[in-house]
Amino acid sequence: MAARISLAFAGLVLAAGADARVTRLELVSVQPAFEGRSFGSAGRYEHVVARAYYAVAPGDAKNAGIVDLDAAPRNAQGEVEFSADVEILRPREGARGNGRLLYDVPNRGGKLGLALFNDAPYTNSVAKAADAGNGHVFEQGYTVVWSAWQPDVQAGNGRLLLRLPVVPDSRGLSREEAIFDGTANPVTVDLTYPAANPDPSAARLSVRNNEADPRSAPADLRWRYLSPTRIEITRPEGFHLGAIYEFVYPARDSTVAGLGFAAVRDLVSYLREGGAAGNAPAAGQPIRRAYAFGFSQSGRFLRSFVHEGFNVDESERSVFDGVFVHAAGARGVILNQRFAQPGRYSREHEDHLYPADQFPFAWAETQDPVSGRRDGLLRSQGGLPKVVQTDTALEVWQGRASLLASDGAGQPVPIPADVRHYLLAGLPHFPVVGQASTISPVCQYPTNTVFPGATLRALLRDLDEWVAGVQAPPASRFPDAAKGQWRSPDEVPPALSAVPGFTWTGVINRLTAVDQSVVPPREGQPYAVRVPRVDDAGHEIDAIRLPIVEAPRATYLGWNTRRYGYGAPHLCGLAGSRLPLAATRAEREKSGDRRPSIEERYPTPADYLNRVRASAEKLVQQRLLLPADAERFVKEAQARGALD
Repeated sequence: MAARISLAFAGLVLAAGADARVTRLELVSVQPAFEGRSFGSAGRYEHVVARAYYAVAPGDAKNAGIVDLDAAPRNAQGEVEFSADVEILRPREGARGNGRLLYDVPNRGGKLGLALFNDAPYTNSVAKAADAGNGHVFEQGYTVVWSAWQPDVQAGNGRLLLRLPVVPDSRGLSREEAIFDGTANPVTVDLTYPAANPDPSAARLSVRNNEADPRSAPADLRWRYLSPTRIEITRPEGFHLGAIYEFVYPARDSTVAGLGFAAVRDLVSYLREGGAAGNAPAAGQPIRRAYAFGFSQSGRFLRSFVHEGFNVDESERSVFDGVFVHAAGARGVILNQRFAQPGRYSREHEDHLYPADQFPFAWAETQDPVSGRRDGLLRSQGGLPKVVQTDTALEVWQGRASLLASDGAGQPVPIPADVRHYLLAGLPHFPVVGQASTISPVCQYPTNTVFPGATLRALLRDLDEWVAGVQAPPASRFPDAAKGQWRSPDEVPPALSAVPGFTWTGVINRLTAVDQSVVPPREGQPYAVRVPRVDDAGHEIDAIRLPIVEAPRATYLGWNTRRYGYGAPHLCGLAGSRLPLAATRAEREKSGDRRPSIEERYPTPADYLNRVRASAEKLVQQRLLLPADAERFVKEAQARGALD
């Protein structure tokens, strides 16, 4: 008891064991979380705020791949030092926890995982009872950990920060892209790295309406430095509001960004192994199993983390037993390189040619028909975790998700035995729980707000049982190239060929081999990027289909397109679309819509409710939905009806 009481004092320093690369964990505060709300058998939670201090040996083989580590300043022991913010949510009474650590990889310094698992608000706060949402993760007794890994996060709003050494005398070109999607003029752009030369003639600014257009510098396009890390742009006439501005400049002070991988590896290893030895009581309980969850950017981080060998610590111990990747597609993260920009990622219109979307794409080792290389994310290197990867319908269009299970020529790629792929039919990338569909000033169609929380909760349970040896998770639900379940995006699905007010464009985030040795990058041979087959409502067939998709009242697309004046017909960022079904057959036939109407699908209210109930019960039987969530879907359908 005395040991736990001592942790409540800010400033307490916990020393690491002799072989740990976290040299100390400095506790800043320990406070009650969620206004003292209690969560079933796990009871109340407390919030630990800390800072981890690291010392990494450049000569260790586990660190050999970290770019510029050999050039970083060293301490008297020849090690490279850095620090990271850490936050932990743990059961106030450690014995009431489940012995599992859930590492929620921060997204741009923020906490997103709890919002998805708990149907909670997107917030970095854990102060209010409502911040816990439905409390699912805490009712299970997980210890939840966040720590900083991204070096270019701006301070503020509770974001976690990583403090890395600067590479001495580092100079090189850096490239920024900006799309303003509005009328403001002039506008400012923050630079990722300081400018090395304040002379404007050493930099260049260009503008183009579309990604494939030539870069231009019209006379009325002007810019100036406001500081070494900020420029002001005066926008020219003759370009739409979603035009692409590209700024290439000589930069300085690159950090050893790849240490972000080591920061996660070493902290989790410290909490697992040090905790078991009594050296890391910040975990609150002995940790028997550790899982990582990453959403979007954070999922891309985990894919690269595993591929680059960081799931094994310096003592040859596995870090994560299971990895849960959500909404990452076939992408990685731009981290382990000089002048890294891990916040950027390729989309069809935005940041299209930034790196990290290059082979390998799949977890299986395979031969790439475009580059000729042979590789896979789970290449043999020890410490390989169980992997669950879920992708929304958006990742097919913006994240090239077909490359997870087919190669650059469209041929099948196997899914390894320790990997499960699940496509989530009809889901958008970044919904907000409880939010109604809206119309964006930039996007063409009403937004899709279908939320993935119910599926993710079931799959977290399945991952835990898999790692524990209880039972394997359900088989992958993902289109199979060997069965002809992928299509060209140019093929218009019959169901979506005549939807009133909607146009199928076939626009997708295409992919080529990219030469990053030149600025701007140069495109090469193309990859075959495909989309799934869909049903009579336009929803993906070979996927997990929630009741709202299986018993539709609208077509829920993962993608949306830009409005005219903002870059039509290009894809509209991460937004999805909601296209309501006609209420009656007469209405459908009058408009020419080929999708069966609500009346034709559900002749009576009971038919609709029975369809929802059957879908929910089937998903429970398949272990793809928890019973409590099945009941909720049925109650919501009963209250709402087929016509809302």
